[in-house]
Amino acid sequence: MIKTVLFDLDGTLLPMDLDVFVKSYFGGLGKKMARHGYDPEQLIGAIWQGTMAVIKNDGSSTNEALFWEKASAILGEKVLKDAPLFEEFYKNDFPKVQAVCGFSPLAARAVEILKQKGIAAVLATNPVFPAIATHSRAGWAGLNVEDFIHITTMENSRFCKPSHAYYSEILSAIGAKPEECLMVGNDVSEDMVAEQLGMQVFLLTDCLINKNGEDISRYPHGGFEELIATLSAL
Repeated sequence: MIKTVLFDLDGTLLPMDLDVFVKSYFGGLGKKMARHGYDPEQLIGAIWQGTMAVIKNDGSSTNEALFWEKASAILGEKVLKDAPLFEEFYKNDFPKVQAVCGFSPLAARAVEILKQKGIAAVLATNPVFPAIATHSRAGWAGLNVEDFIHITTMENSRFCKPSHAYYSEILSAIGAKPEECLMVGNDVSEDMVAEQLGMQVFLLTDCLINKNGEDISRYPHGGFEELIATLSAL
C-alpha cells in the first residue's frame, strides 16, 4: 500500500527543457552579478563546479555548505559576503525564468488527488538549489509548498540524485519504508534508481531524460494523463 508519493519537480511537475532553463537562469544571474564586480563567465564556472561537488557529496556536510566552500575557493571570500545579493536575485530576477518553462494544470491535480486519498506528497527535486528557488519553481508549477510533507533543498540535504543515499535520507526524514513509497520522475537514471531501494516508480515521459538510452518499457510510464490514472488507482 502506497502511503507517500515522491515527485521530481523540473521536467516532471514543472515541464521544461532543462538546457533552455539553465541558459536563462545563468544568463540572468550573470547579468545581475556583473553589476557587482563579477565576471559572468568565471561566476558561472564556479557555480558549475560547486554544483558538481554537491552532486558528488558524500554526506560529510550539507549541500549548501559544500557548494559555498567550492564556490569561494574559486571566487574568494567576497562571494560569501555577497550572499545577500544572490538571495536578492532569487527574489527579484529568478521569477523571470518562469517564462521559459511550461505548465500543466495536471501537476496540481496530481497532488490534489493524493490529498483526497490521505496520501502524503514529497517534493523530491535534486537539491542543488536553495529553498527560495525551489519554492519559486513549485509555485510556477501551480503547487502549494504546504501540500508537501518534505521538500529537498540545498539546506536540508547531504546527498543528490542518483545516489541511493539521497532517497534513504528522504525516507529517514519522513519516517517511511521504501515499499510504502512511489517515486515519480522524468529522468531515467536519476529518478528510476529509487526502484533499487524497493520503491515503486512511475516514469513521466512528457519531458523524458534518458541519457543512457535505457529501455523504458520495464518501468510503468506515460504522460500526465497516465500519471493521473495511476495516482487515482492508489
